[in-house]
Amino acid sequence: MTVLRLGKVAHGGVVVGRIDDKVVFVTGGLPGEVVEIEVTERGRRFDRGVVTRVVEAAPGRVEPICPVAGECGGCDWQHADARTQRELKRAVVAEQLERLAGLDWQGEVEAVEPLLGWRTRMRYAVAAGKLGLRGRRSHQVVALPEQGCAVAAPGPSPSMLRGRADEGELSVVVSDDGVSVLAGRQVVQGPTVVHQRVGGRRYRVAAGGFWQVHPRAAEVLLEAVLAGLMPQPGESALDLYCGVGLFAGGLDAAGASVFGVELDARAIAHARRNVPGARFLASSLARALPRLPERVDLVVLDPPRRGAGAEVVRHVAGLMPRAIAHVACDPASLGRDLGLFRQAGYEPVDIRALDLFPMTHHVECVAILQRP
Repeated sequence: MTVLRLGKVAHGGVVVGRIDDKVVFVTGGLPGEVVEIEVTERGRRFDRGVVTRVVEAAPGRVEPICPVAGECGGCDWQHADARTQRELKRAVVAEQLERLAGLDWQGEVEAVEPLLGWRTRMRYAVAAGKLGLRGRRSHQVVALPEQGCAVAAPGPSPSMLRGRADEGELSVVVSDDGVSVLAGRQVVQGPTVVHQRVGGRRYRVAAGGFWQVHPRAAEVLLEAVLAGLMPQPGESALDLYCGVGLFAGGLDAAGASVFGVELDARAIAHARRNVPGARFLASSLARALPRLPERVDLVVLDPPRRGAGAEVVRHVAGLMPRAIAHVACDPASLGRDLGLFRQAGYEPVDIRALDLFPMTHHVECVAILQRP
């Protein structure tokens, strides 16, 4: 065991410490604390460790709500109060944007209630009849406590779920229609197609398909995108990585002519029913780029965690839109994409960070870009 004082927060829900001038990424600590740690992984450039005892606590430290918070890989910051969690995420967003895009971001992370009982899509691991979540940086299953997961939306209790599967994955989806349970990809309880109402529109989505996990996320993100783009009737708009058409629906309601692209053909089938006034294409975006209009007024990008990447950014910038909304769930990939957009002549005029994943290190951002 080693005692050290922790430094700044780093991306990924860890805090930086040093042992004999070697960096160690520490789980379970807060910046400024003096802690005792156990080194759990050793590498050539850095090690990883976990706090075993707090010697001097930071002002924002609290007792975790969940008895397995220190073992489970689901939550990173249960030992920090809500304000401290948002400050940790703010510091990470600012550091990533400065390092990867050369931006001096002075924003704050906006709180979005609720902070507990919010996760409407839960994926549990089942091994040898044990129901739980994967351990941090491990395939080991950490058994759920009897009260269930603290961040899971109200749904079936662990005792009700046990026996649904002996091995593999068990997913619980809480929607406007109630609860669906999936063993692997098979729906074993509840509807196979669920509905979510946002902005006056009712969206169909497969029970096992993608939808934002926080109950207010879709509404908050749609409002942020529309407020930033300010779509006008008759404008043309692209919704790239469109899923079941959330942003397409908002743009369509504002009078824009919308074309959406999404790899998942099942999601596109739902999007066509959700937003009948828009056009959609089921395709990877790389293959769809030559089929996009030559000019467009507005673009919404909501790429996967890895980001949009150079090819997509260059193509989107070449369409000369008057405004672009980039929705990102990872500040590092957002920073890389914004750096590429800046090289292509687009600058962010507003960047909002939203705490749509309380208790975890994840944070959602919406960046609005325009040409100077």
